Amino acid sequence: MDVRSSLSYLYWLFCQFELITCSYLMEPWEKLLFYSFNLALLGLLLYTTYVCVALQASSAFQLLCSLLANPQDSALAVVK
Repeated sequence: MDVRSSLSYLYWLFCQFELITCSYLMEPWEKLLFYSFNLALLGLLLYTTYVCVALQASSAFQLLCSLLANPQDSALAVVK
């Protein structure tokens, strides 16, 4: 893949983002605040997703291991 074409594509995506959000009309200090706020929210969203998915995967793995270790006892525990 050509580096120049990928940089051109990223620039095109950034221009599309600016057009959609109308941030090309903002002053530089407004852009800085806007982009900082959006990046902070994106970071918090990714971190929260990572933590929640890790917790859910861990509990699912523990449940699966307990079901595979002794399936008869697990089935009785579910019924009770």
